[in-house]
Amino acid sequence: MEASVAYAICGLSDIPSRKARGFHLIRAEADGTQRPWPIIVVRWGKQVFGYVNKCPHDGVNLDWERNQFLDPNGIRLMCGKHGALFELGTGLCVDGPCKGRSLIPVAVTIIDNDICVTGVTLVEDDDPTVEAERASSDKQA
Repeated sequence: MEASVAYAICGLSDIPSRKARGFHLIRAEADGTQRPWPIIVVRWGKQVFGYVNKCPHDGVNLDWERNQFLDPNGIRLMCGKHGALFELGTGLCVDGPCKGRSLIPVAVTIIDNDICVTGVTLVEDDDPTVEAERASSDKQA
């Protein structure tokens, strides 16, 4: 994998400011295996933050409903299962059963008004196995 590779996953305007959105991506591992890689992208103005969509408490996805990641005040990420609260900019759990632990960060950046994932190798949409794996992971969710 080249460190300079960036994968555009959506436009900056696709996520309103002070909102979060989930993505079901497929990550290509060094050994050639392909694994589902659910991530969360939070937009705050012109800043974006990314995390693996997995609570450090018991490994469940944070969203209790599709793309419902934020607490009622809209200022922290919240696990829908046990109510753990995470800082938007660091992923640190500040309240709940995993207090002091953190979400796994995902390197995201903005390039030409696109939100891009960097630092990993993704299976691209034109790969015929992607749709089959996405359909399978969506059924499991």
